[in-house]
Amino acid sequence: MSTLDVVNKVGKNINSLTLDNKVFDGKVNYALIHQAVVTYLSNQRKGLASTKTRGEVSGGGRKPWRQKGTGRARVGSIRSPLWRKGAIIFGPKPRSYRKEMPKRMKALALKSALNAKLNDREIVVIDDLNLGSYKTKELYKMLVNLGLSEQKVKIVTKSMEENLKKAVSNLEYCALEKASTLNTYKALDCNKLMFTVDALKLVEERIKRWLK
Repeated sequence: MSTLDVVNKVGKNINSLTLDNKVFDGKVNYALIHQAVVTYLSNQRKGLASTKTRGEVSGGGRKPWRQKGTGRARVGSIRSPLWRKGAIIFGPKPRSYRKEMPKRMKALALKSALNAKLNDREIVVIDDLNLGSYKTKELYKMLVNLGLSEQKVKIVTKSMEENLKKAVSNLEYCALEKASTLNTYKALDCNKLMFTVDALKLVEERIKRWLK
């Protein structure tokens, strides 16, 4: 059974947290992680690229010259795809890139991502993240105390506390995420994954509920 140290804002160990062995079992399914990341990134695509066919390009209604007798190649429109300013052959049209993935597979992928982070010692658990003000320097001071000031950090909380939300917005290498929306891609897209105790327990409950 794995445990993690719980630290406070000044970086001191104040407690230890026992991890749920149904979630943190050390197993990492890299193929499933890859599938979850590809699915997430694909679903972020808008698919708005569009080109015009010869029926949509303006102009070209008249045949440029007669079919026979000129010695030139036959052509029906100046908007032929072979001509400059003509149409595009097999060009992109608006489409959906959406992929679907079963909820159980998503849960297993997130579980694998968290285990990978745990195996690499990239998970930090903090007792409390309520800041006294919305100023970034208070959050930065906390990150310095934890040795995370020069790393890409993903902070996962149970709810979006307003002061923390404003303080994080000024740090380009720091991002805030709710425990209820954490997914495989977001869990991996950082050097350190910082949880509050409540947030980590909520993520564990989410995964266990999906795996039933």
